[in-house]
Amino acid sequence: MERIDIHCHAVPAGYRQYALDNGHEKPDGMPALPDWTPEEHIALMKSLNISKSILSITSPGTHLTPNQDRHAAGMTRQTNEELAAICKEHPSHFGFFASLPLPSVQESVAEIDYALDVLGAVGFAVMSNASGVYLGDRALDPIFERLHQRKAILFIHPTTCNLLSAGGQLQPMKPLEEYPRPMMEFMFDETRAIANLLLSSTVSKYPGITFIMSHGGCVLPSIVDRIGAFATFNGGENRSEEFRGLLRERFFFDMAGFPFPDQVHGLLRTLGQGGERRLVYGSDYPFTPGKVVLDLGAKMDQGCKELFDEDQRQAVYSGNAERMLGQL
Repeated sequence: MERIDIHCHAVPAGYRQYALDNGHEKPDGMPALPDWTPEEHIALMKSLNISKSILSITSPGTHLTPNQDRHAAGMTRQTNEELAAICKEHPSHFGFFASLPLPSVQESVAEIDYALDVLGAVGFAVMSNASGVYLGDRALDPIFERLHQRKAILFIHPTTCNLLSAGGQLQPMKPLEEYPRPMMEFMFDETRAIANLLLSSTVSKYPGITFIMSHGGCVLPSIVDRIGAFATFNGGENRSEEFRGLLRERFFFDMAGFPFPDQVHGLLRTLGQGGERRLVYGSDYPFTPGKVVLDLGAKMDQGCKELFDEDQRQAVYSGNAERMLGQL
């Protein structure tokens, strides 16, 4: 069955050097930046019957030095141009989500228009937090306003938790440092970001944005009712049903990682009837090695056959992505 890969990454040469120069030779506690070439990626696509892959830059993103906004904006532009060139060379295989130099507001707003109008990006990829500023922070409202005006797709990817002290100092958090952060901490950090987007009413305030939450909704489905109920502590109403409705109507959820055989059930229960129409395929290649991508693809095949009929499976593998991306 044909697949469209919404969650996969590129490591172009310029970005690789930028990351290495800024101390990210082992990003987020992983062993190394993986090797990547378009040709190797296309070979993997053929083995999994992937007709189109939407490339993006993953954690730690493109703003690697706090308070160096102008430099980060330049490197973000350079990286987006690298991705655009790769897609221009392989137009039948690749599209891309452009990066934004968050938390820099003015520079990010400018990059939105340039990436869409000049580079041909299909949307944007942002990390769950940028130097401790989490999605949903009011300081980022001008960025979300522009994304709303452009009716943009926003792919949200987890990153290492960063907190700001009372004095505004950045404090990267590395609990259980012997384990790579993508094992557990990524799931918690993206959940934190989406919770803030919901609680701050950013999602409802900017209805033109289509959101993609990665890794099967992370741990959000198991605590969404808890998050909604806690809204009453400030004198408000229980927002659980509101949040469930927003997840059903405004979000897609990629199946990168390990949603099968168990995690996907909690997500589908949260989404309710027709929830499979909000699922999209993701490989997480090359940070998930090719052999593991193949193994996870087989698990997804088995899980989807147990859960869905043929039409529903086709929607999950490619149809939902086509609908979201406007038929590519």
